[in-house]
Amino acid sequence: MSDIIGSGWRFPPNVDGRGGIALVSREQEIEEAIEIILSTPKGQRVMRPEFGCRIHELIFAPMNAGTAAAVSHHVKEALGWWEPRIDVEDVTVETDPNNQSCLLIYISYRIRATHDERALVYPFYTIPGEP
Repeated sequence: MSDIIGSGWRFPPNVDGRGGIALVSREQEIEEAIEIILSTPKGQRVMRPEFGCRIHELIFAPMNAGTAAAVSHHVKEALGWWEPRIDVEDVTVETDPNNQSCLLIYISYRIRATHDERALVYPFYTIPGEP
């Protein structure tokens, strides 16, 4: 099964107990890939400027339903484009009740190779505006 889903370097890169490159496989590798896609602003990678997610354009946006809808759209768009091993089922966005400058992005997805349903919560920190 791991040859279907794949494996890759642990992120951030690390050394395993034998001194080699630490690897992750299967569902963990997909989860780390999702986090890399969402944490990379478009334009950050010089050799691939289109890679990443546009949620970072909303860092100063007001915390309202329009911003939540835009975040949801950008997440679906980025994962649909950059993570071919999954189908995004749903993305919902809520303000963290314990931190008003954090949006909690709930992502439900299905791994195409195994039809396994998975979920991930990605915290996105914004810059709060003046009261």
